[in-house]
Amino acid sequence: MNSIEPSAPLLGLSQRLPPSNLQAEQALLGALLANNRAYERVSEFLAPEHFADPIHGRVFAAIQRRVEAGQLADAVTLRAEFEHSGVLDEVGGTAYLAQLLSAMVGIINAGEYGRTIHDAWLRRQLIDIGETVVNNAFGADAELDGGKQVEAAEQHLFELAVKGGSDRAMITFERALSQAIDTAERAFHRSGHVSGLSTGLRDLDKKTGGLHPSDLIIVAGRPGMGKTALATKIAYGAAHSLMAEARQADPNGVAKAAVAIFSLEMSAEQLATRLLAEEARISGDRIRRGDIGQKEFDKFIQVSRELQGLPLHIDDTPAITLSALRTRCRRLKRTAGLALVVIDYLQLMRPAAGTRPESRVLEISMITQGLKAIAKELAVPVIALSQLSRAVESREDKRPQLSDLRESGSIEQDADVVMFVYRDEYYLQQRAPKQMGFDNEDKFHSATEKWQRDMEQVHNRAELLIEKQRHGPTGKIDLFFEGEFTRFADLDLQHGGHDAD
Repeated sequence: MNSIEPSAPLLGLSQRLPPSNLQAEQALLGALLANNRAYERVSEFLAPEHFADPIHGRVFAAIQRRVEAGQLADAVTLRAEFEHSGVLDEVGGTAYLAQLLSAMVGIINAGEYGRTIHDAWLRRQLIDIGETVVNNAFGADAELDGGKQVEAAEQHLFELAVKGGSDRAMITFERALSQAIDTAERAFHRSGHVSGLSTGLRDLDKKTGGLHPSDLIIVAGRPGMGKTALATKIAYGAAHSLMAEARQADPNGVAKAAVAIFSLEMSAEQLATRLLAEEARISGDRIRRGDIGQKEFDKFIQVSRELQGLPLHIDDTPAITLSALRTRCRRLKRTAGLALVVIDYLQLMRPAAGTRPESRVLEISMITQGLKAIAKELAVPVIALSQLSRAVESREDKRPQLSDLRESGSIEQDADVVMFVYRDEYYLQQRAPKQMGFDNEDKFHSATEKWQRDMEQVHNRAELLIEKQRHGPTGKIDLFFEGEFTRFADLDLQHGGHDAD
């Protein structure tokens, strides 16, 4: 086969002129110069870079600047401005400004001409993206293999859709009010008055009203605090809630939406083992070593059967890119429905293929902005786990603060909810008295007794500290935590234990 043949059809395409409509550009600019009110019809979606002729873009930028500053923008004021800045000849001089006025259309047609200009710009961008895709496919960028090229292409298209979308109009207050009433009605009729998706944790649902569409929720903590265990518990609780809702109408019903877990640190098998260990209350370490009896193994199998049919999907791709994650979420929403996305964890992700951020801070910022965009685009809550800086360890009170979020303030900025997992028991365990540190036996025993009393008070206790909640209160939630099974549950303060699940 002749290797030149595949590129032959592209020769005809490259000889075509990029789409543009210079007459529409002239007519719109004439209308704007004649009547500044016409600017209102295009200001929401049109920008100087959308014009094919750079002179037209420069004239529009001058009109835009003056109108938004509350000043008059006509042929006279623009001529004076261009003369003062020494660029009058570059924009065609006084004669060209007069020519634009003669090409004027009425204010009513300004919006239509603006959309024509915007559409031509969009198609020019698509041609540029298409050329990049073709060039990369022929090997222009050796770093990108086929899969990464697909991700990069989709990322560019997504960015164009976000940047160039002009169809997102304002909605009436009546419609917004109707949506608010629907949300309140769902909360009123649901058990526990939860308007969002249930987390499976009673007190967390009370504090947040459940997990809400379009929210980016950051769950952060130092290593050993149980971030993954909490995320697994919430994912399981949400999946269980979805299945229970489906079976209220039909005992054999199937959930209409699923929970997606992106586990960048643990394999799907390890995550499934952890979930089984939590629900069967058998140590995951003992399961891995085969150190369980027949009775425990039978319970393990029984729980696995009960968990079958849960709408849970696990993706254990390491260092997944933002664009790949978006693609898989879209696909899942289309095929099985999507109710929640959980990412473990944020710092292991990579930005979109084809992007090269200048710093780690900028990279994390791009990722958090991308996750918030996914939450809004797919109308689902997104939970992302995050590491904390070591600054926590140097403080006397090791409870985390917003300033401890690692590598980027944009995590706090982009998130709708930020919560920290904290366990006093973890740190107290490390401060167990050692006999060599005391000069006599009595002091050692006294310190040991105090340490044991302190340990009893915090044993199996965890704190969930909600430090930011855009639509609700902040505060502390006490949870039950079983270290042996890495399992979170509601805390029953009256009986000193946990509620039965």
